[in-house]
Amino acid sequence: MPSTGVDDATPSSTPFDSVITPSAKVSPGRVGTPAPSQRIRFVPTEVVLPGGDHAPVVPAGTVNDQLQVPSGPRRVGWWDGGAEAGDPFGSIVLAGHVDTKTEGLGFFARLRKAEPGEYVVLRAPGRTATYRISSKVSVPKDALATRSGAFDQTGGHRLVLITCTGAYDADNGGYEDNLVVTATAVGLAK
Repeated sequence: MPSTGVDDATPSSTPFDSVITPSAKVSPGRVGTPAPSQRIRFVPTEVVLPGGDHAPVVPAGTVNDQLQVPSGPRRVGWWDGGAEAGDPFGSIVLAGHVDTKTEGLGFFARLRKAEPGEYVVLRAPGRTATYRISSKVSVPKDALATRSGAFDQTGGHRLVLITCTGAYDADNGGYEDNLVVTATAVGLAK
């Protein structure tokens, strides 16, 4: 009889002898349990900024190599080309408006007041990840993808929050710079 790899010392009457009834006792070697090192990964559905303000997060892709920020000032976009919360490496990138012409201040206008050491929380049903802000820099828009490292997927895991900042260029219909807030993971809850 070929080896089943389960317990060759025990004779088998059927190939399904490992089926266990609720009242059966099982040796620890036969029970599969997740290793403590297994990571819990999730796509955030809500972001909570320092001070407790929160906003919904929706997936956001790219068009012509440009990250698409969700319409409306109260929603934030998760870059679907990046990491998920809880990944062992790579940037989880969230982008949102600082303001809009017709609806006023955007949710990410609050990033202007965020300071290193403060916390940002990402949530999804049954999941929470906490990040501590480590830096806040202004980057020219044309250098966001090339010089900021915001979209880097090869380094350690981190959260990157992006919005507009700097002088408003009415001729081009937008701000000249991006505010990039970076935070490192400090906790993940199931």
